[in-house]
Amino acid sequence: MKSFKYLFFLMAFSGTLVSCDSLLELEPAQNISEVLALENDANIKAVLVGAYDELGATNLFAGNTLRNSELLGANNEVQWVGTFNGPREIWNLNMIAENGDVQGLWVDAYQTINIVNNVLDGLDVVNESDKATVQGEALFIRALVYFELVRFYAKPWVAGAANDQLGVPLVLTPTRAINEDSKVARASVSAVYAQIISDLNQAKSLLPESNSWRADTYAASAALARVYLQQGDFAQARDEASRVIESGKYSLTTAYSDAFNRDANSTEDIFSIQVTSQDGTNSMVTFFAIPDFGGRDGDIDILDEHLNLYDPADERLSMFYEGNGAIRSGKWTNQFGNVGLFRLAEMYLIRAECNARLGTAVGDSALNDYNKVHQRARLSAANSVTVEDILFERRLELAHEGFKVHDLRRLQQNIQGQSFDANNTIFPIPGREINANPNLVQNPGY
Repeated sequence: MKSFKYLFFLMAFSGTLVSCDSLLELEPAQNISEVLALENDANIKAVLVGAYDELGATNLFAGNTLRNSELLGANNEVQWVGTFNGPREIWNLNMIAENGDVQGLWVDAYQTINIVNNVLDGLDVVNESDKATVQGEALFIRALVYFELVRFYAKPWVAGAANDQLGVPLVLTPTRAINEDSKVARASVSAVYAQIISDLNQAKSLLPESNSWRADTYAASAALARVYLQQGDFAQARDEASRVIESGKYSLTTAYSDAFNRDANSTEDIFSIQVTSQDGTNSMVTFFAIPDFGGRDGDIDILDEHLNLYDPADERLSMFYEGNGAIRSGKWTNQFGNVGLFRLAEMYLIRAECNARLGTAVGDSALNDYNKVHQRARLSAANSVTVEDILFERRLELAHEGFKVHDLRRLQQNIQGQSFDANNTIFPIPGREINANPNLVQNPGY
């Protein structure tokens, strides 16, 4: 994918709302013109591949968004022991507006959004035979990025509330020059979620059932299931998760460990960031693993508070290993392994939780869905199940995959001794953005 980077670099560079005007007005010498980049079918598709590449940036889904969720929601189950100050501030809930990791997510997110906005703007030159797929992929990518932005930089969604608290700027058209129109104010959390759902529903209807390593219609449904669950819309979360399960396209790996450290997608991977020895980064390995597996010195320790949650017979417990004097997560030991974003086990647990909450049995009973995941971990089948059981199973099954703080927020549970919506659990708007855009309002406490 790296061969496509220069093709879309101008649009990404000129459209990102991340720096002072004078820097954004410079055009790197290696850039080609915007006209060339958007002039034909092949170039638009190359730009789209570039958007996938940017989606896999270190500060996005190469792993840092997943890592930061685990650090924010650490709750004495993990600790940061690395030397980098940015993640340490996040773990300590003591961030400043100039935090490099906080800024990096914002920069890469809006750069990715601008790339796909250019793709969507150029659909007229795309071949009719696959125009719908190109459009669907672009909308899927934009929705994923906005979902991360609104969950990190805004007060959390609260079911039944107006959710008119400040979200993030909604930029839905290409930004090709920096002017007053570029200085977009923050939309409400409600408006951002509405846009995410609109994009994903369109993507779901446009995308094919199979699309190689790229987003397909079931990836869009998996994303919708996660978004609806975050909102507490249990009926729609259940139905989208059930659509993925009932497609028959995916199956749980026989062994839990087989779902991780994959060079290629497993049978339960719905959508993953593709990493190879030639292209891409798995920053979860960088921070969770030790040098033997391509990591640093072991920046994140897994603590007894987490390990003690597991039944001794639970196969998931055997995934942990000792390295550099502490316990590490064995989910991240392949430096060039894919970064899984959606897998089937999550869909079973979403459907189980929603059916249990609603007293329904859409697709299957909550008990049967729970047992599929529970027994795959080599635990005895349960005879009955409660919502609390399912949430506990989710906590173990999806540990250290980027769910932690988002689950704490939707369940309105304390985050490291703070309220689920405490000011210091929310990322600040990067200071350079506040300086460059007078229409941006900083989050409380920063």
